[in-house]
Amino acid sequence: MRQLKSRVIAFAWLVPLCVAAWLVMPASAGATVSSAGCDNRSNDTPSKLVECVRTGDLWQHMQAFQAIADANPGPDGHPSRNAGEPGYKASADYVANLMKQAGYDVSIQTYQFDYFVFTDLPTMSEVSPIAHDYGLTTEFNPGLSIGTTTAEIQPAGGIKIPSTGGSTSGCDPSDFTGFVAGRIALIQRGTCTFSQKVANAQNAGASGVIIFNEGNTAGRSVVFSGSLTGVPTIPVAFTSFAVGNDLYNQYQSAVANSTALPTISLNFQGIHDPNRDDYNVIADSKSGDPNHILVVDAHLDAIYGAGMLDNASGSATILDIAQKMKRVHTLNKMRFIWFGGEELGLLGSHHYVDNLSASELSKIRYDLDADVTSTPNYVIGVLDPAGVDLFGRTVSTQFPPQVYEPSKVSRDQLINYFDSIGKQHETFSPVGTDAFSFNMAGVPASGVLTGQDCCKSQDEVNMFGGYTGNFEGNVPSFDGGCVDNPFRWCDNLDNNDPNVLTFMSKAFADTTARMAFNRSVIWAGDSKARAARRHAARVKLRRGAPRGSTIR
Repeated sequence: MRQLKSRVIAFAWLVPLCVAAWLVMPASAGATVSSAGCDNRSNDTPSKLVECVRTGDLWQHMQAFQAIADANPGPDGHPSRNAGEPGYKASADYVANLMKQAGYDVSIQTYQFDYFVFTDLPTMSEVSPIAHDYGLTTEFNPGLSIGTTTAEIQPAGGIKIPSTGGSTSGCDPSDFTGFVAGRIALIQRGTCTFSQKVANAQNAGASGVIIFNEGNTAGRSVVFSGSLTGVPTIPVAFTSFAVGNDLYNQYQSAVANSTALPTISLNFQGIHDPNRDDYNVIADSKSGDPNHILVVDAHLDAIYGAGMLDNASGSATILDIAQKMKRVHTLNKMRFIWFGGEELGLLGSHHYVDNLSASELSKIRYDLDADVTSTPNYVIGVLDPAGVDLFGRTVSTQFPPQVYEPSKVSRDQLINYFDSIGKQHETFSPVGTDAFSFNMAGVPASGVLTGQDCCKSQDEVNMFGGYTGNFEGNVPSFDGGCVDNPFRWCDNLDNNDPNVLTFMSKAFADTTARMAFNRSVIWAGDSKARAARRHAARVKLRRGAPRGSTIR
C-alpha cells in the first residue's frame, strides 16, 4: 500500500494530462464488467467508477434504510430515521459497519442537540359557542411547545384590525393588563419575537397562546409557523389572520352582548430533551495524502419519518461510491462523512467544522455534497456558491474568491458530465446543504441535488420534464408534499426514482474520482500562510454566518 501511494505521488505530474483526457471521455453506455469484477478491481478512473455505479446496488441501500425506519418507529409511532431517535442510530451503525468492511478507518463523532418530538397529533378546536375542529397545517400549526388547556380566550393589547402592519400585540407586559389568569391569550403577529409574546403571556397567567398572522399582506395572512426559544410549558398555536380575526370578533361580540366568551381547546403532547445524543459517521481512506483531504458528504438524518428522498438517497449515493473505491489508492486522502441533524439546521456539519483545529481545517481542501439525488419530478442541480437558493431563488449569501473560484472546478466537472449524457442542468447555492458549513469555513465545495416536490417552474419543466407547481404541503402531488412537511410521514421508498438516483450517482462518482486525484486545486497554496489566511477567513465568515433566526 505504501509503495503504491508513493508511486501515485511520483507520477502526479501526469494527472492534469489524465484529467484533460477524462473530460472528453463519454459516459459509460452500459455495464461491461460484472458486479464481482467491480468489487475486485481498482476503480481508479472516472470511467471505471461510473461504470460500476449500478441501480441494484444503490437500491439495496435504499431498501435497507427503509427497513431500518420501519423497524424503529419514533415516539409518534411512525417509521423514523429522525435525528436523536433509534432509527437514526441504526442508520449510522449500518453505514459504519459497511465502511469498516470496505477497509476504511471509521469513527463516530457524538454531539448533543435540543431534541423535540410530538408524541401525538396536536389538536386545536373551538368548543363553544361554535364547535369546530381546526385542521392541522391547513388552519393552524403547533409551535414546539407542550401542554393542554381548555379555556376562554382573551385578546392581548396592541391588536390592529384592520391591519396596516407593525402590530405590537403582546410585546409589552402592559398588553396583558386586566388579563384573567387561566385564559388563552390571543395575540397578533408583529414587531417583536414570538418568544417575547409568549413569555409575557405566561407571566400574565395564560394557559395557552394563539398567535395569528398580521393580515397586512398576502404573505402575512396565511397559516404560518413560528420558531420559539426553548419549549414553552403551555401550548402555543400559530394560525392565519382569518382564524385570528374570527376569534377576535367572536370575543368582541360576546363582551358587547354579555354572552359567554369563545372557548378553545389546545392539546400538544411531546418529548423535549435539550441534550440528546446525535452522530456523524466519519470514514477515512487508508491511502492518500493526509495533508490533502477530499471530504465527500451527505446528511443521513430524516425529518418526519423515513426520509428516503431527503436524504437516504444522497447517503446511498456516497455509500455506494465509497464501497466501489475501496481498492483505489488515491492521491488525496478521502474522508466520507454522513452528517446528522442537517434537517434541524446543519447541526452535524456545523459541529464537525467548528471543532476542527486550524491545522485540521487547513488539511481539508475540498468538499463534495450529495443532498437529495432521486426526486421523481426532478431538477438537475449543481451546487455553485454564486447560484440562487433552491427555495427562495435569490442569491442570499455571497462567498469570497478563495471559496468561489476553486468551487467552480467540481461544478464544471459535473456540468461536463451531464452534457456528456445529454442532460441539462441548473446551478443552486449551497445554502441549506452541509456544503454551506464548509464554504463558511473557507473550504471550496460543490455537489448535486434534485430538488423536492416543490417550486418547479415552466422553464424547468422545459429542461427536465415533469410538471410545474409548488406542491409542498399540498395535495394533489406525486408524493402529497412528503418532504420536510410535518405530520405526513410519507417520504418512503416509493417517493424515489431509481433511474434518477442512478444517473445522479454516476455524475457524483465522476467528479469524486476526478477530485480524488486533483492537484491543481487541492494541492494549491501549500503554505502556512495559506492555512492562516483560510483560518482567518473562517473566523470572519462564521461571525457573519446566518445561524437561524426567530421569525417575526
